[in-house]
Parts: sequence; structure tokens; C-alpha cells
Amino acid sequence: MKSYFLSFLTTLAISTGLLQCTPKGDGFTYAVISTEYGDMKVKLYNSTPQHRDNFIKLAEEGFYNDLLFHRVIQDFMIQGGDPDSKTASSDQMLGQGGPGYTLPAEIGALHFKGALAAARLGDRQNPQRNSSGSQFYIVDGKPLTEENMDNLEQNFGKNYTPEQRQRYLEVGGSPVLDGEYTVFGEVVEGLDVIDKIAAVPTGQANRPVRDVRMTVKLVD
Repeated sequence: MKSYFLSFLTTLAISTGLLQCTPKGDGFTYAVISTEYGDMKVKLYNSTPQHRDNFIKLAEEGFYNDLLFHRVIQDFMIQGGDPDSKTASSDQMLGQGGPGYTLPAEIGALHFKGALAAARLGDRQNPQRNSSGSQFYIVDGKPLTEENMDNLEQNFGKNYTPEQRQRYLEVGGSPVLDGEYTVFGEVVEGLDVIDKIAAVPTGQANRPVRDVRMTVKLVD
């Protein structure tokens, strides 16, 4: 069974025609992801135009409304966007659904806390690292230590500027995912909402025991 998810998810959590849109205001497009735990305002990156425009398209269509955050791991990430979750039973396995297409990778931006990134199939099924057409995750994550960052650079081949290292030390995130998945935006308001959702009780496959639904709308 194929599933759109972060490959090696649990291990990492423990160990550390698309629509063309004219950006508004400061040159960026923004959206609000609303939940019963509060709102998260996200900025979509112009450096990932295919992912940006696809998210805009789906938001304008109401695609995400009433879908679940179907997989959450505290201090790591919250994941949603599977259309099968809209009417899923409490025991239904989720993570396989999508809009019927994938997106080519636009990998570059880093996984600081609040990063908005595209889920995908693992490398074995998906060596091009193409993204799910709709499933996304938002990075939760504690601040890292100098030892954590040294280990990533020495043993995992990651390279960071002093400024990037400092941001991981102060804000946190999941740098082990850098270079593996497309980050196409970031939460600019509502970081505390990520923490609240990531802390809910979960059951099988890290699915929240009580459904956490979302709505997504574009804002100025």
C-alpha cells in the first residue's frame, strides 16, 4: 500500500494547466488554515511557483475545507490534505489520497519550525521526489543544540550558514528533512496552533483520536 507521508517519519521524530496567481501587497500570497485550535497564517514562497500556484488553486476550489490533519507527531510535524479524510471513518487508514496528480520537486527552502512542505512517496517508489498534489505538512520541532547541528553536518552531509544554524538553535525545526522535501511556505502567525495540534492524543498511524478538521482560504 502506497501512502503519501514523510519517509522514515517515526525514526526521525524520535531521534531528533496550474492556476497563475498575481501576488498581492508585499509580493507574496497568503492563506489562513483555520482549525478549532486557532488559525495559522501562511506565506507561500514565490521560489516554488508550481507548489504555490497549486495550493492557491486548491484553496480557491475549497478542496481543503473539512479535511483532517490525519497524522501528527509532537515536536515533529502535523500532516493533512488527504481528500479521503473528509468522510473517513474513525478506523480508516489515511495518507493515500490526492487530487490525481503529483508536482515536480522544487526543493530548496529549509525546515524551520512553521515550514509548510509537501508530503510525498518515499524515494524507492519516487526517486524524483515528486510531491503529493495536495498533502502537506507543517513542521513542529524543538530548538536544536550545537551538537545536533554538528552531527547533521558531519554525518548527514548537511551544510548551513551561521544564520541558518542560529535559527535552528533559537526557533527549532526538522533540519534532517532538508534537501528531501519541497518547502513551499511558512507559518507567519499562529505558531502556537501547531504545538496545540501536535499535542493532541493520537492512535493508530499517529492519527488524532478526535478529528482535527481544517478550512483554508486565501487572504490579503
